[in-house]
Amino acid sequence: MDSHKHDSQQEQAFHTLTVEDSLARLSAKEQGLDGAEAASRLERYGKNMLQEAEGKSLLQKMLAQFKDVMIIILLVAAVISGLLGEWTDSIIIVVVVLINAILGVVQENKAENALAALKQMSSPNAQVRRGGQVITIKAEDLVPGDIVLLEAGNVVPADMRLIETASLKIEEAALTGESVPVDKELAPLEKADVVIGDRVNMAYMSSNVAYGRGVGVVTATGVHTEVGKIASFISQEEDEITPLQKKLNELGKYFTIIIIIVAAIMFGIGYFEGREWLDMLLTSISLAVAAIPEGLPAIVTIILALGVQKMAKRKSIIRKLPAVETLGSTEIICSDKTGTLTQNKMTVQQAYVGQHHIDEEKTMLGHLDGDRFLYIMTLCNDSKITEEDGSTRLLGDPTETALIDYALKQGLNKHKLEEQYPRVAELPFDSDRKLMTTVHKMHDEDGSPLRIMTKGAPDVLLERCTHIVKDGKVELLSEAYKKEIAAANKAMADKALRVLAAAYRDIEKLPDDIHSDALERDLVFAGLVGMIDPPREEVKDAVRICKEAGIRPIMITGDHRDTAAAIAKELDIIQDESGVLTGSELNQIDEKEFEQKVTQYSVYARVSPEHKVRIVQAWKKRGKIVAMTGDGVNDAPALKTADIGIGMGITGTDVSKGVSDMVLADDNFSTIVVAVEEGRKVYSNIRKAIQFLLSANLGEVLTLFIATLVGWKILFPIHILWINLVTDTLPALALGFEKAEDDIMKQPPRKSSTSVFADGVGAGIIYQGILEAGLTLGAYWWGHTHYSEAHAVTMAFATLGLIQLTHAFNVRSNRKSIFSIGFFSNRYLNGAAVLSGLLVILVILLPFMNDLFSVVELNLEQWLIVIGSAVAIIPLVEIVKLFVRMSGRK
Repeated sequence: MDSHKHDSQQEQAFHTLTVEDSLARLSAKEQGLDGAEAASRLERYGKNMLQEAEGKSLLQKMLAQFKDVMIIILLVAAVISGLLGEWTDSIIIVVVVLINAILGVVQENKAENALAALKQMSSPNAQVRRGGQVITIKAEDLVPGDIVLLEAGNVVPADMRLIETASLKIEEAALTGESVPVDKELAPLEKADVVIGDRVNMAYMSSNVAYGRGVGVVTATGVHTEVGKIASFISQEEDEITPLQKKLNELGKYFTIIIIIVAAIMFGIGYFEGREWLDMLLTSISLAVAAIPEGLPAIVTIILALGVQKMAKRKSIIRKLPAVETLGSTEIICSDKTGTLTQNKMTVQQAYVGQHHIDEEKTMLGHLDGDRFLYIMTLCNDSKITEEDGSTRLLGDPTETALIDYALKQGLNKHKLEEQYPRVAELPFDSDRKLMTTVHKMHDEDGSPLRIMTKGAPDVLLERCTHIVKDGKVELLSEAYKKEIAAANKAMADKALRVLAAAYRDIEKLPDDIHSDALERDLVFAGLVGMIDPPREEVKDAVRICKEAGIRPIMITGDHRDTAAAIAKELDIIQDESGVLTGSELNQIDEKEFEQKVTQYSVYARVSPEHKVRIVQAWKKRGKIVAMTGDGVNDAPALKTADIGIGMGITGTDVSKGVSDMVLADDNFSTIVVAVEEGRKVYSNIRKAIQFLLSANLGEVLTLFIATLVGWKILFPIHILWINLVTDTLPALALGFEKAEDDIMKQPPRKSSTSVFADGVGAGIIYQGILEAGLTLGAYWWGHTHYSEAHAVTMAFATLGLIQLTHAFNVRSNRKSIFSIGFFSNRYLNGAAVLSGLLVILVILLPFMNDLFSVVELNLEQWLIVIGSAVAIIPLVEIVKLFVRMSGRK
């Protein structure tokens, strides 16, 4: 489609226009466009479809995986290994690189499915008036000015200004976050900057008609709809590099510089001392291979994958591996309220009947006033009860299903009650009246054959009441009673409860004309009921753990301010309402001011998609790592903008899951906290693996460098390659199985700017590498002075290989003694040490391997020196740890 076709759709606040002005602005008529005009507009505006950004080819995606510095170093290492004739090692490195690249492409393809999912949300067909006739057309053929008919169950096919409504309710949770369907009205709104959730005279593409009927004139199609704008946000948003990737790139740059400098110095020293230049070149290349941690990217990926498997068992599905590490550094969690912090189920909390406040757990069935009140709430109700697979399921408006659920808990079955008191007439709920009324046969109960039952807004219903029932007796509704009812209503509303009132009147026969004035008058007030979508029981503990871990939970919701504040207070997210900001208030704050004020607010109510992105960006500008949860289409831009997007597995749309880094299988906030703990553990284990690998490689580099300076030919290239191959990978992977430390969730989050070498890792790499080199050189010196050159080389080879394995036990903690955490408590490390140790020792023990590796057999005394040197690093590191603990340093 040509881009110019979209340019002619102008931005217009149709919610501020009257129905007549809206039709006039769009050159439309209520009988609809004629065929020729519709075809002309379709040519002018283009199809009513969402456009994807132009994707990259498979080859482009594959090549992009090789831009990483560490990957380039790996490829250089593969070439060097090939030049040395070690084709096995070279092939292994290339295979690791290719596997990493393939995994990266697979993950990228999954993420790109998001826009396809968004596109599929459009309704495939629409009922429209064309030339005075109602016809069905493809939704993609809709144009601005089309008159569309809506009824319950329809997906709204385009953005439209409503021009007719009949008890119309539209469920917009996927677009606004509002937890209940919105009552639609026709009157124009005064303000142009009203958030989407409050534009009650509009219907938006991809929302669902929950109740009633309506007619609307199309105001925007395709990319100009609100969903279309979100699609544009997604396609324009750049993917950001994760903290772990930043650190690995930083690591690669450091090592590239060090390798070049050290190798050049070594080659220069040997050359000027008159040694054979080819011999020195091979030695320098050996040192370069020793310095490059070729297994690091693969090991990091596998440790992350181990974390993914554990998290999947705990209801966190990771879509992108680096998200595990990013979770561990999360400082802000922006969470949707409905379904994540709450149960996503309206629940009765309190009732006011017969001048008594009745809590949810107290029964009112069996008491005269209570029975009457429950009957009204159950019978004046359109919800249905169904049985599926032996379980009861409620279908209908969330408010009405809450009343049925409450009645069921009280022992009152709607089916049986309807059989006993059948409905004979009704007045459906109307947003203007704010009431619903039904009439039921009462079988001459209380001396009256019929009873009118009404429920609705307390203030409206009270005006229609003239009496009140108390202790089974009907009395006049005095001013004193009205004040008591108003106080009870306010008490519930102050707790952010959604309050409904119930009333009734007994009549002898139905009036000839069933209308509001005939039925909804002279009513007897029966009581009030307050309900809310309550917090999940486990979330309060999760919020507490977050705070202990230095993580700030932020609630972002489309619900009203009072409701959001009440839930947030109960969960201890805020202490008072000063921490609440609405979308309208946010509109009045510019970007720079908001960046300064963002720390003042922990709850955002009545927000739009743009607000969510603003909130995430404001925190990110303050240097925070931000996680964002969401389930609707409206959340997709913010999910993609956040450092880690967390989609909802149960209620989430395909779009929100498609752009997320991880998905919660149970839609539960507490699962995020579990994932954060796992993320912290994974990052800690990655740092242990890095410390192990780099201290080992530094030991190799120093051993070769110092030996070259003093004129020793201590190790051959094949020795270095074999040690790297058999002693690096398995122990480093085993460190990935290390258990989390007890206080891991009582430590502050790691700052995104913090170096991977911080908190003792860098210092550990240096002094431990020096110790390894010193002990290896010591073993060589002893063999050189007491035995032969061949024995000295063999002893150095065995010591350097085994010392790396014993040192793997040291790096399990930089502070705690290996004996306090249990020397053999990591069974994977035990197995790795045994297997890798055997691969080093067998080279010396097996005669046919001696010639291949240029080593000789060792006697018992020589083996004791080797083993003693290898084990000596444990007490030496333990002494340093003791000093660290005593000094209180990290």
